[in-house]
Amino acid sequence: MATMHMPGRAVDDRRFFLKMAIAMAVVIMLGFSMQVAMGRSTFAAPVLLHVHALVFFGWTALFVLQSALVDRGTMTLHRRVGWIAVGWAAVVVVLGIYMTVMMVRRGAAPFFFTPSLFLFMNVLGVLCFGGLFAAAIRLRRRTDWHRRLMLCAMATLTGPAIGRLLPMPLLIPWAAWGVTAAVLIFPIIGAFADRRRTGRVHRAWIWGIATIVAVQFAMEIVAASPPGLALYRTVVVGGAGETVAPLDYPPFPPM
Repeated sequence: MATMHMPGRAVDDRRFFLKMAIAMAVVIMLGFSMQVAMGRSTFAAPVLLHVHALVFFGWTALFVLQSALVDRGTMTLHRRVGWIAVGWAAVVVVLGIYMTVMMVRRGAAPFFFTPSLFLFMNVLGVLCFGGLFAAAIRLRRRTDWHRRLMLCAMATLTGPAIGRLLPMPLLIPWAAWGVTAAVLIFPIIGAFADRRRTGRVHRAWIWGIATIVAVQFAMEIVAASPPGLALYRTVVVGGAGETVAPLDYPPFPPM
């Protein structure tokens, strides 16, 4: 009898991951469009910032496309596009690190993060995405692991958008953990969905959630450690960020 239910379960599984991909894309769109609507972002920003936005939004669209291809059963095209996704993900990681370094050098860390935490939060966060993505690619023949690890990887990229939706100043000094807690909603939903459909939580969710939480702890520890502070000072040397105290919160912006 169990085998009779497998086709329907597989369809439900594919549809669930497509819905989750769309939900994450909506969160990202809402977070950044709200910035524009409130006048906090402008199209007069430097060109590289627009490139960064296009790369990240492009990745989001690619992720939704890949989920849609799986939902339709177009697996051959999904695999071909997947190799484009591998290169795109590498650009996401490199550009994410570069933009973070540039912001910290300019002394432009958001006022609800200490500059050192902002540096390591973004760098380790995008490396967390890269690590989960690499694990998902490595396990691409094990579809159950691949899908779940890929969703966990994508969830980490919703952090910046979620930070634009949360009342971040009210979360000081727990703003970073507030964002992480919100990011974890996506894999936790996945774990509960597995529990409802199959009666158990797939181990990929446990590994994904544990990785995200461990990286958050690492951010906090490294940002305040002597080696972390030494690296921070190396990054900001010669820039405006050199005059900013790495463990002090920047002043609130004028109203």
